Amino acid sequence: MNQAAIEILSPAKVNIFLKITGKRDNGYHELLTVFVPVALYDKLKITKSENGLEVYCSGRELPEGQNNLVNRAAASFFKKTGIKKGVKITLIKKIPVSSGLGGGSSDAATTLKGLNQLWSNPLSKEDLERLALSLGADVPFFLLQRPAIAGGIGEILQPIENFPSFWYVIVSPDLMVSTAWAYERTKLKLTNNGNRDIVDSFKKGIFNIPDLLFNDLEGVTLVKYPFLCSIKDSLLQLGALGALMTGSGPSIFSIFDSVKKAREAGKILESYDKGDVFVVKGLG
Repeated sequence: MNQAAIEILSPAKVNIFLKITGKRDNGYHELLTVFVPVALYDKLKITKSENGLEVYCSGRELPEGQNNLVNRAAASFFKKTGIKKGVKITLIKKIPVSSGLGGGSSDAATTLKGLNQLWSNPLSKEDLERLALSLGADVPFFLLQRPAIAGGIGEILQPIENFPSFWYVIVSPDLMVSTAWAYERTKLKLTNNGNRDIVDSFKKGIFNIPDLLFNDLEGVTLVKYPFLCSIKDSLLQLGALGALMTGSGPSIFSIFDSVKKAREAGKILESYDKGDVFVVKGLG
């Protein structure tokens, strides 16, 4: 029986480690990062139609037309498959935009997966991965949706086995930070020293969080927006195992080893009125 519609969730991510290791001639930065998906979701409803490609969004404002990653992902799917039918995509947006939480990339990957499922899987896993990478360096991770070490420009993925089941308190201020801006202004010491130890720790199942949290991009964003430091300090004072900016920011996440502690901290952070507060479980 052919499906006519599908609803699918699109998770956010945090980077618990991010080290820039090089810069390519085309301007892309090479990195070593650790992605962890978390249970903060956008929702996509995808419905077959006869009216071409229609994309609607509610919850948060997105770019229109071809600047919208959902639109671009759908267009790339139809171009690759040669399918001529239309589709209506409704995106219910909960993940803050340009926040370091990967919402746009996740929505793009979820669009590819949803369309492929709706049309009975015309594309292979490898096809989907190639399309995902053409849309953005971290889009392939959201096809995987498991804790993973990422290399290259973010597309070389090694799933992490037995990653601990942590809770995350995320504070996302009403502020948009350009990833390109953050990379351009980060003073890089391009060295792989210490990176192998991080990789080895995860492969061995050693997750000493305070020693592992690191983000090369954090310094430049926190200098421009020093109030983010107070968010980090508040989270640590409320009992987090560690706190860090994710991606290029501005969202700050913290890691808790119990849901009770996380919810208590989240409730207090909400009263500080420093941004949207999310208390979510890690996925894996």
